[in-house]
Amino acid sequence: MLPERIPHAPSLQVDFANRLRNEREFAYRAAMRNFVFRWLVTTVGVMVAAAFIRRIHYDTTGALIGAALLLGILNAFVRPVLLILGAPLILLTLGIFILIVNGLMLYWVPGIVTGFHVDTYGSAFWGALVVSLISWMLSAFFRGSDGRVHVLTHHTQIKRVQGRVIEPGSRNG
Repeated sequence: MLPERIPHAPSLQVDFANRLRNEREFAYRAAMRNFVFRWLVTTVGVMVAAAFIRRIHYDTTGALIGAALLLGILNAFVRPVLLILGAPLILLTLGIFILIVNGLMLYWVPGIVTGFHVDTYGSAFWGALVVSLISWMLSAFFRGSDGRVHVLTHHTQIKRVQGRVIEPGSRNG
């Protein structure tokens, strides 16, 4: 016996399968688009940090892109663990310890990515601050009213505005 939700006619089953497949692909595309957007934002942040912080530099564009990718991976998997372990220090310093953790993340990247260099922890600290500010600004710029990141925005409808045109020299009555 087939469940009630699955259609019984072969043409309807094909249509059902196509709609189900497209929904999964849509969710995958949205997640991938968000990941690529975050990666690009992080790459721009690291590039700006390398331009303004003297002891952060990269040899090739590939090293820059690899460093941004690794920084994103570290921020996604290692940073939450460090934040949980450092929660007492975060509370004690009123959140300043989070900046130290961000600096550590950037300081660890050159150990894995060849061609990307962070000479001192101080430069990593200030570089992480620059990367955070750039990421925050770019994310806020592309964030929609619903809170989600929209890489390209478009409007499906044009809304009519009702009003009147006031000609120069005419009196408001």
